Amino acid sequence: MHKIYLPLIILLFIYIGANAQNRQYSTTNQQAIKYYAEANRSLDEHLYDEAIAQLEKSTELDNNFVEAHSLAGDILRMQRNFKPAITHYIKVLSLSPEYNRAVYLKAADCEIALGAYESALHHLEKYISYPNLTPQNLAYAKKLIADCQFSLQAIAHPVSFQPINMGAEINTADDEYLPVATADESTLIFTRKTNNNEDFYKSIKSADKWKTAVYLSNVINTPAYNEGAQSISQDGRYLFFTGCNRPDGLGRCDIYIAQKRGNDWAKPFSLSAPVNTTGWEAQPSISADGRTLYFVSNRKGGYGGYDIWKSHLTENGWSAPENMGPEINTMYDEQSPFIHPDDSTFYFCSNGWPGLGGRDLFVSRLGKDGKWQKPENMGYPINSSGDENGLTLTANGTYAFFSSNNLKGFGGYDIYMFELPVALRPNMVTYVKGTVTDGKTKAPLEAAVEIIDLQKNMPIYQDYTSADAGEFLATLPAGKNYGLNISKQGYLFYSENFSLTGLKDKKAFNLAVALSPIDVGNKVILKNIFFDTGKFELKAESKAELQKLSEFLKMNPAIRIEISGYTDDVGNDQANQTLSEKRAQSVYEYLTAGGTSAARLVYKGYGEAKPIAPNTSDENRALNRRTEFMIIAK
Repeated sequence: MHKIYLPLIILLFIYIGANAQNRQYSTTNQQAIKYYAEANRSLDEHLYDEAIAQLEKSTELDNNFVEAHSLAGDILRMQRNFKPAITHYIKVLSLSPEYNRAVYLKAADCEIALGAYESALHHLEKYISYPNLTPQNLAYAKKLIADCQFSLQAIAHPVSFQPINMGAEINTADDEYLPVATADESTLIFTRKTNNNEDFYKSIKSADKWKTAVYLSNVINTPAYNEGAQSISQDGRYLFFTGCNRPDGLGRCDIYIAQKRGNDWAKPFSLSAPVNTTGWEAQPSISADGRTLYFVSNRKGGYGGYDIWKSHLTENGWSAPENMGPEINTMYDEQSPFIHPDDSTFYFCSNGWPGLGGRDLFVSRLGKDGKWQKPENMGYPINSSGDENGLTLTANGTYAFFSSNNLKGFGGYDIYMFELPVALRPNMVTYVKGTVTDGKTKAPLEAAVEIIDLQKNMPIYQDYTSADAGEFLATLPAGKNYGLNISKQGYLFYSENFSLTGLKDKKAFNLAVALSPIDVGNKVILKNIFFDTGKFELKAESKAELQKLSEFLKMNPAIRIEISGYTDDVGNDQANQTLSEKRAQSVYEYLTAGGTSAARLVYKGYGEAKPIAPNTSDENRALNRRTEFMIIAK
């Protein structure tokens, strides 16, 4: 929905009132004055079209009737009919340049809306030359000057922008908007408005083509209320969305969450306080790890009308929301937040930061100091003199989705995608997608999945595989070393490593994990135990894996294990044998120091024996340099 900005509403009605009370007219034509008076009465009854018709009759009788032109400009501007509004304002300024200084500001506002930045800048400079302007109006005029100056530069240096309509499978004669995709780009969920009711639809990608969109769910969509402005978790299993005027809501609009259950969804529930209030909360965006929720609210404590806030998921639920501060929010409106899965690139729309008019799209990046940097306007022609909002990106950061009614489409708002200019892209991100099954029965398992930033020894993803299919999906920002652990009571855990330092492509990782039961002879390769070349001291990045092994032993107090060390075939055989034994011993000593009984552990080095891959390449030799544990008693 388009908005008239608060300062302009104030200006509009102040000066309409002044015109209505003015009895020293610039015309002596009594019939023209009569129509002008009738227009004012129509305004009192909010009959705007009738008022315009009466003012047209008035100016037909006397085209030099300044007051009638001024009032017509005000009404048309309020209705966002900017082009005819400018015609009336320019006429006022040509007839009486000093009639009312506010005309310069209002004319400039219309000109910016139509992209006439040079003319708007001229009128704004004239406006601020007047003395005794109110601080509010002076600040607003200076903001518009900054908009004009930025716009002229942006148009002179356009960015690449080639939007592609997503086709009849997605778009219809109705309005489609606010698209979001899962990390693997297999599912697109968006809002469709039919008969003034907003509902969710989804499209599935098959063979690189989107299928015809279908109604998302009778559990989430309702005939009586509007659902929209959604955020889907990277694995497609959690949907955060905006629901308005629902009986269980706290305010006019609230944020809800629903969880995927098989092919449908569980009943959604409100996030309640402190996220939701008696005010307006909407437009959620959930971080890749599912632990930070960004959203829009007009609650107290903000910087302007609508601000972007964030809340963190704790052991006690969602934390009290905190405002994102002046690095993001202004005294005007910030909306449509989208946090990319890299967790350090943030997209949103604003009419407060310098732009081309209306709401523009911006990107802010997280600095090394942990603060969001000054937002960067995404440039022309991505942004225009109209309103742009609702931008989301694919996880790989190459393409962006948005909606528009300014391009030739199927009718109303359509959904488009475009290749994002390199300078505007987030950091590189890939994803790991897996299926977990029972190693014997092949049945899917609901297992715990944890991905750890090994340098920080902090989890970036913690969840369970889906109960029906044993599936999970998690995004991995480039530049770090990650450890993956999958565990379930009664089974050996699974270990995997993803070293994404120096990642040059966005290749996804697909895993088929078969968990082995805790039986004698079954073993686990500990892929996140690290040593420097030729050394046996455990590296700090090994801590997370060692803690996992320690926890496994505590949860299964009856088992005994052998810790086994292996090397590749490079170097002296005896030296490799000794090195492998010392490395196994290092793991043994870590576990016993942590409280595991030495009677439950043995360690042994195998040197270059028992390779799991031919020692014919660096990659294979890396596989052979490994640490394992094996069940020897239970």
